[in-house]
Amino acid sequence: MPSFEERWRAQEDASLSPWAVRSYATRGRLRLEEESDLRTPFQRDRDRIVHSKAFRRLKGKTQVFIDPVGDHFRTRITHTLETTAISRVVARALGLNEDLVEAIGLGHDLGHPPFGHAGEDALDDALREHFGRRFRHNEQSLRIAEDLNLTCEVRDGILTHTGEREPATLEGRIVRIVDRVAYINHDIDDAIRYGLLAADDLPQEEIALLGPTGSARIDRLVHDLVETSEGRRDIVQSSEVGEAMLALRSFMFERVYLGRHASAEHERARRVIRGIFDHLVARGDEPDTVVSFVAGMTDRFALHYAETIL
Repeated sequence: MPSFEERWRAQEDASLSPWAVRSYATRGRLRLEEESDLRTPFQRDRDRIVHSKAFRRLKGKTQVFIDPVGDHFRTRITHTLETTAISRVVARALGLNEDLVEAIGLGHDLGHPPFGHAGEDALDDALREHFGRRFRHNEQSLRIAEDLNLTCEVRDGILTHTGEREPATLEGRIVRIVDRVAYINHDIDDAIRYGLLAADDLPQEEIALLGPTGSARIDRLVHDLVETSEGRRDIVQSSEVGEAMLALRSFMFERVYLGRHASAEHERARRVIRGIFDHLVARGDEPDTVVSFVAGMTDRFALHYAETIL
């Protein structure tokens, strides 16, 4: 009887696009290890991420609002699961490697600090002022991926899900675009639930094109992504839909992420992050230790820790 690897190789050759990454064609891990006889390399990466402490802590890191009262606001873990689910739909429709997409999607925000955008900005400011370095959550996610000894393709997708570098694989490019699709539309839902926006506040031209609800917009964006990328060695949106999504993203930064209401939340995040950072530096901790500790905190743990030292 053929081995699991032989059967999987044959299945992928028969079903995947010629541009898909084959599971056993991975460029490997940083440290050599014995392969599994029941899981592909990318399936093992997925399992390592899901069983990691960094992944579990995502449930306590908010997406936009700091430690909000209410059961239905997004956290980093719900965003991660939503991004991964949407990405798999796109990968399946295009005949790409779903396991690779899943591992990248689940791991892309492992290094995100507490307090969303405000927390990342505050940690970046503190690190730059103390040590002349910058903080980027994708780079911190990569450090965790390296500790987990994930495959090269998963590490690349995690690092390049944001920033100037483009992913080396089509699977990574799916997650890069879908990450934005997910957080823009889900953050709109949360902002409306929080009372910061009303449906009528949204830019009407873009909403008319993309859809009146979050689910309708995601459906439109996914269909456009698949239809525009079909038969191409790239993952792209149509210009019309891509421009509408960017306009919606700009609107969210102006009205929600960096809006007037956010100043108090940003100041709260800055005060907490900076207080913890300064305390750890004064204690003599090394920069990498400080960054890993602070970035790994959940919102509530950071708030509690700050109370004990400030």
